[in-house]
This record gives sequence, C-alpha cells and structure tokens, in this order.
Amino acid sequence: MSSDSKLLQSTAVINEAVQTLRDGGLVAFPTETVYGLGADAKNANAIKKIFTTKGRPSNHPLIVHLAAPDRFDQLQLDWVPVLAPWVRDLSEDALRLINAFWPGPLTLVFKKDKSVLSELTGGQDTVAIRAPAHPLAQELLRKFKGGVVAPSANRFGKVSPTSAGDVRHEFEGILDLMVLDGGDCEVGIESTIIDLSSGDGAVLLRPGAITPKEILEKTGIKVFQRGEDVKKDDELPRVSGSLKAHYAPTTPLRLYAPGRVLDALTEFPDTKSRVALAVWDSESSLGCDAHPSINAEEVIVSSDSVSFASKLYRTLRDLDQQGWDLILFPEPPAGEEWDGVRDRLQRACFGSGPSSSSHSSN
Repeated sequence: MSSDSKLLQSTAVINEAVQTLRDGGLVAFPTETVYGLGADAKNANAIKKIFTTKGRPSNHPLIVHLAAPDRFDQLQLDWVPVLAPWVRDLSEDALRLINAFWPGPLTLVFKKDKSVLSELTGGQDTVAIRAPAHPLAQELLRKFKGGVVAPSANRFGKVSPTSAGDVRHEFEGILDLMVLDGGDCEVGIESTIIDLSSGDGAVLLRPGAITPKEILEKTGIKVFQRGEDVKKDDELPRVSGSLKAHYAPTTPLRLYAPGRVLDALTEFPDTKSRVALAVWDSESSLGCDAHPSINAEEVIVSSDSVSFASKLYRTLRDLDQQGWDLILFPEPPAGEEWDGVRDRLQRACFGSGPSSSSHSSN
C-alpha cells in the first residue's frame, strides 16, 4: 500500500472514530503510555458505558484527554483556552508543568469547572487532565474537538494493554469495539499523576515515567510525596490506578529480593511445577537447579528502568497466557526512576491469582 493510500485510509478511519465518539460510542486508541478506551467526556451515557464495559467502580474517576493547541506561529503554545472549559483556575505552577511536559505522560489534577460531569470525576470536585503525546491520539482529539475520557482499554484491575492486539484480546466476543492501531506503546506504564487542586503545592498521586526529580530540574517545582504534611492522605483526590489491587495477571505474581530467589521458590511449596522466573539481563543465570522440585524457566528483563517499563505489561500478559503456576519478578532497585514500575508490580502482586477478579473490587 502506498504511503498516500495509507494516509487516506487512516484519515477515513479517524473520521469514523470521531463519528463513533460523537454518536456516544467507545473507541480504543493508542497513547504513549497504554491504550485507552475512549468516550466523549461531555456525554454521561457514553461515560457510563465505559464503566460497564470495564467493570469499573463508578466512584473511580477518569482522566480527560485533550488535544494540544494548534501551533501556528507562536513560540509557546497557549493552553489556557484548551483548559478553560474544564478547570476552575490555572496557577503559574500548572502552566509551567504544562509547558514543560505536555503533550506527554503527565496528568494534572485541578479543581473542576462546574460544567464537568460528576460521572467522570467519581463525584469529586476535581478533574484529572492530560494531553497524550501519541500522534494518532492527538489527531483523533484534534478532529474530535473536545475532551475524551480514556481509562486503559482492559477489564478493570487487569494488566493494561500496550498493543491493539491486547485490546482486541481483552474484549473479544463481548464488544463490537472500534480499535485504532498505533503500534506498541513506547512508555508502557500509565502517566504520572500530580495533584494541583488544593493550591498548597504539587503532590504526587501516582508515579510514572516523569519523576519528581525531573519536574524539579525542568520547572523548579518541588513535588511532595503523599504524607509529606502538605495534605492528609484522606484529603487527596482519588485517582485512576490507586487501588491496592490493579494491573494484575491471573497467574500468581510475586517479587523476590536480590539474591533471594531460592527463598522465594521455597515459600511456595504448592507450586511444585512450572515457574516463570524473571531475571535481570545484567545477572548470570540464577541456578534454580538447586531446587529440584521446581521447573523454573528464566525470562530476561531489562535492568534499564525505561526499557523495563516499556515491556512490563507485554511481559506480564505473555507470561499470563502461557499457563505458569507462578511468575516471579525481581524487586526493582531503589530510585525514583523505578518508582512507577515498583508501584505497578506491587499492585499487580496484590491482585494476582485466579481470584484476582474478586480482589479488584477492594
């Protein structure tokens, strides 16, 4: 297919996706983090459809995705008119963060404008917003000319999808879903979420690829961790991906400490059979032969935090479909750049196992 006809085809497909959203339907589309299940953020029935399709609790808020303003001639993009219909006030800090990181994997939480539907905010007076960097997502949002809510395109609590195939596999036979295929997601874990809604400073609500250190370096803004005296935990807004069990495979998943793989194996005397054992690419074989009752197969994972994140969900999904009795992953090392994957792995462990569908409601 020539590149011109590919372009025409993608324009036709995007126009169809825009029409689907306008008609109150759902469209799965790629972002740089994971694939999102999109609906018109101004349509309460379409938003309810997302919750039903995913099996997601209705008090769990969604993130609004917006297109970047058209560039034309200005040196700096003017985000104010883009955000005006959604947020009550835009601080200087908010604009600094936006100009430094949007479009990109950073979600900001604001006090919401009164017109924002409570169906998407989980009944809170705050709204979470981001501008995704994936060109296909930006094209869809630009043509749609509105906000699109888009949680990850998977069943609630399960491993997030990072390819169009994952999305189709997730909803096979249940949903006649339009899926825009934009290849594999580069970042591979969900966006960093920062709360700006209180005016008392920026608070990290969910770690991701953009770290507090990087934010400080690029903007001079200090991001506080939860519990750092800015606001009590119970005063912070609820956000996506903050439940204890999330991102979880059906196969039991556990983490092992450095050099403690044999201990981790002996802790599970019931899993005498097949164990998928993830090991760092920087380490030689861990020698599971010392544990004769267990048949373990090593899976190499990257010791670079960016590559590890980009492949994490892909690896978990693949292993989950291979019929192992247990998946063992090494604990990520200390350091902010690992906080995002550590967060996802801990929640995945908590929710994993055959009964993970029952955990995800906790």
